[in-house]
Amino acid sequence: MRTFYPEIEPYDSGLLDVGDGQQVYWETSGNPDGKPVVFLHGGPGGGTSPNQRRLFDPEKYRIVLFDQRGCGKSLPHASDPEADLSANTTWHLVADIEQLREMLEVEKWQVFGGSWGSSLALAYAETHPERVSELILRGIFTLRAVELEWFYEGGAAALFPDLWEGFIEPVPVVDRGHMIRAYSRLLNDPDPAVHGPAAVAWSRWESSTITLRPRPELVADFTEEKYAVAFARIENHYFMNGGWFEEGQLIRNAGLLEGIPGVIVQGRYDVCTPPMTAWDLHKAWPQVDFRMIDDAGHAFDEPGIVHALIKATDRFADR
Repeated sequence: MRTFYPEIEPYDSGLLDVGDGQQVYWETSGNPDGKPVVFLHGGPGGGTSPNQRRLFDPEKYRIVLFDQRGCGKSLPHASDPEADLSANTTWHLVADIEQLREMLEVEKWQVFGGSWGSSLALAYAETHPERVSELILRGIFTLRAVELEWFYEGGAAALFPDLWEGFIEPVPVVDRGHMIRAYSRLLNDPDPAVHGPAAVAWSRWESSTITLRPRPELVADFTEEKYAVAFARIENHYFMNGGWFEEGQLIRNAGLLEGIPGVIVQGRYDVCTPPMTAWDLHKAWPQVDFRMIDDAGHAFDEPGIVHALIKATDRFADR
């Protein structure tokens, strides 16, 4: 069973001014002359973490991580109620990736994305296929209405009725017919006594359901208030707008990926992004290597998921 590569530190980092008053944190680690790979984190609004560097052989890869607009070490941070999210959309992020690629003088790179990162990776690859050497995707999410309704409007409550009670608790009973819309009002309320508890409830629901077995330490990280407010505000903003995609766009346009080698890694018991979406993408992109992990949920660091992801990055390391 493959596991993480040893811990490493970045050899370079900075803030990239991408316009709109936004500065995006980026870092590079591994081999400066190695194969370029860009890691696209989840959420949206999740930010990066040191373990994400460890999915790649540091002797063979030039590993690029960055925090998307409004989260992690990027500025301004969406935990500030005054932070303007109008310039935080999928297509702003796609442009940011291109600006980062040009700044780093990368001609073509591997694109690695999980959860929301898989959405962004598909959006980027379908827009700039000539810049993508390979795609590695995990926990496929494309923001179709059925996907959002399943996890945020009550479908997943069938599996986690106890945790669902905590998710709906901040929302007045009269507003529970459309939870994403109700949370939008709460999360955009300037009063910390309103948006703070709502953000924590939103983040607790997600972090409590993404692993096959409970991980209290993960929930604690997600529900730290500053993190939770940015995470919940950005996610809700994207979901209210359907990711700025046409319905089904990312799967419908999968033909644009022809010629790009790819791997999909999907947890069988992923409740957050159920396997139906990964399977639909696989059918639309039949040449992709599809790996269903039978003893995993959604999180990237579950053992079976880590094994499959590192097998994929190793496979492409010398390509």
